[in-house]
Amino acid sequence: MAVSSVSVAARNLGAVIDDASRGPVHLTRRGRPVAAVIAVRDLDRLQRLAEDMTDILDAEAARHEMRETGVEPLLWERVRADLGLR
Repeated sequence: MAVSSVSVAARNLGAVIDDASRGPVHLTRRGRPVAAVIAVRDLDRLQRLAEDMTDILDAEAARHEMRETGVEPLLWERVRADLGLR
């Protein structure tokens, strides 16, 4: 893990970007962590994982509510048929 102060990183932005292509670069101000620079591919992966986790949590919440209320799930085939879709 690379660590740099914000002031040093500002003077050496190209090097920070190069370092970030190999792994996160943690930026500090007065010795405290304040930010990180990561590669775009890592950001894309984190965003996909966050979306997947949101979907998983939403589905679990829906299953829990259905158990609590006794509501039966609708099968996708039934929904499509009810809407006149193929």
